[in-house]
Amino acid sequence: MAVDLNSAVGSRIVGPESLLRVLQSARRVIIPEKPQELFDLAVGGPDRDYFEVVYDIPGKGPFKEATVVRCRNGIAVNYTEPYMRRRDPDCMVVADDRPSDKPRFHERFSVPFEQVRQEILDWLAEQELIILPFYAGGRRWGFQAALVAPLNASFFAGALALLQEMIPAVELPEEFSPEAVVFVAPPFRHTLCDGKQVVIHHRGPPVYEVFSLNLYPGPSAKKGVYGVLLSLGEEQGWVTLHGSTVQVMTPYDNIMTIMHEGASGGGKSEMLEYPHREPDGRLLLGRNIITGQKRYISLVQGCTLFPVTDDMALCHPGFQNSKGRKLVVSDAETAWFVRVDHIKEYGTDPYLERICTMAKEPIIFLNIHAVPRATCLIWEHIEDAPGKPCPNPRVILPRRLVPNVINEPVSVDVRSFGVRTPPCTRENPTYGILGMMHVLPPALAWLWRLVAPRGHSNPSIVDSDSLQSEGVGSYWPFATGCKVDQANLLLRQILETPDTRFVLVPNQHIGCWEVGFMPEWLMREYLARRGGARFRPEQLKPARCPLLGYALSFMQIEGTQIPSWFLEVDSQPEVGPETYDKGAEILYRFFHKHLEELVSMPGLDPLGRRIIRACLERAPLSSFESLIPFNPYVS
Repeated sequence: MAVDLNSAVGSRIVGPESLLRVLQSARRVIIPEKPQELFDLAVGGPDRDYFEVVYDIPGKGPFKEATVVRCRNGIAVNYTEPYMRRRDPDCMVVADDRPSDKPRFHERFSVPFEQVRQEILDWLAEQELIILPFYAGGRRWGFQAALVAPLNASFFAGALALLQEMIPAVELPEEFSPEAVVFVAPPFRHTLCDGKQVVIHHRGPPVYEVFSLNLYPGPSAKKGVYGVLLSLGEEQGWVTLHGSTVQVMTPYDNIMTIMHEGASGGGKSEMLEYPHREPDGRLLLGRNIITGQKRYISLVQGCTLFPVTDDMALCHPGFQNSKGRKLVVSDAETAWFVRVDHIKEYGTDPYLERICTMAKEPIIFLNIHAVPRATCLIWEHIEDAPGKPCPNPRVILPRRLVPNVINEPVSVDVRSFGVRTPPCTRENPTYGILGMMHVLPPALAWLWRLVAPRGHSNPSIVDSDSLQSEGVGSYWPFATGCKVDQANLLLRQILETPDTRFVLVPNQHIGCWEVGFMPEWLMREYLARRGGARFRPEQLKPARCPLLGYALSFMQIEGTQIPSWFLEVDSQPEVGPETYDKGAEILYRFFHKHLEELVSMPGLDPLGRRIIRACLERAPLSSFESLIPFNPYVS
């Protein structure tokens, strides 16, 4: 069972000073021994099934932030406000004086940070608390950290205990003094932040402090810790990439490793899923939104998946270059924050449905309907309004429950980048001109990671539906430092791993065809069967838009030819070359908007500056190939 701070175990916590003052003054402090205790605490005790997370807000009275329900397969957390069910992309502020391109605390708030910091610590010191020691980024390559939260927010601690490697009370190291501390203080969302999600990063020294002033785990328990890892990596010269990674074994026992990167909603979690099949076993390639025509493909036997990372791919220097000139990654998490908005009914994804419905241990559901002591079903999404399902239902799924999961670092053969694309037609030209797969020279691959389009109908965040940038690496919303430093790190990483190839993949739409995530699933099947992204000269042609690198001349999977209009959107009669060029212009304006600022920044790598200028000058594809030598063909 959980132990008290005043026990022999609790005495092992020796710092930092701010943490000790809070813990020593609090009415009660619990250190959990296992995640199950957090699940019991989240619903108010082992004999209870329902709990309301309520705080007394000065000037407002009691405010119910969320409800927690005990289910047969875990706990379900639902927020009372639709706004709190997705991450606010503008939630981060930086409160220290170290170099940063992020909004500063003093720019957003009229009160001094030290005053607010002290008020938060004083409020916590008056509460019953839970402290959760953990290893940020894992025991081997990460560092010691801790979470401090009100006891009635134990579900939040439970989420972090799954996402990162929890240190049980009995295993707490002697003289434990975490390098990073996450303080959770929900009332300040109302008293300081006008009801908005805010996460404050104070990078020390002597300790990195994160103040989470809201209870949605996305920007704090998950991305807040991600920010700490990015800050550490920036200081030491490495990055934690925003990508899922999977080893793919073909029916012929060939193995290839793909890492899929991209902005929120770009298909990272979906890369770890098996293709969704129709009732007759076929794969729905797409549906024409104008004619209603559907195209299918038969794939009798698909590849076997061995997942590695879901969202945070640690690229620690301790395991690089041990397997040749390819990038090597390992998972920075112990559980995955899986979005299930696309699972709208039973049978959509039997693989994931089975894992979650018949979970071998309790898991956490967010924004999903739940009844006490009943089984929580991942296709029963709560509604933001009558008839309007929440677009961001989530499951926090421990890696150990995922079949075939790989726990060691792996070398990456192909890095794909996902983009959510809208429909594109003559009547409505858009940037939805990407074919099913494009092969990118490394220089262009770097540029796509600098602009990281968030894209069409993003379900993960609170935002408009226009084309916007997630920022450098697509992890920029979680980083606390400077854009130019992250851009340089990404470029250096590409230069140091020349044997890892790059492709670009859309989801949702290809021209006027609605395709969902089928392009990335078929890309995975196709490249795995080929053994990677090397082609014969007749298989590739420069895309009509140079930003898209190479288009495929033809694509065949298990004897089935993919129609050419899925590969080159300008060949679709509903689109045509003129509309395609209008879409290309939208892309160029988007790239220029976000690269013009970066090209003038001091400290940018000279090679990176030349690559960006080539884009701004609308250089041909060959110019990008000459800046970083690239041969897409079989040698």
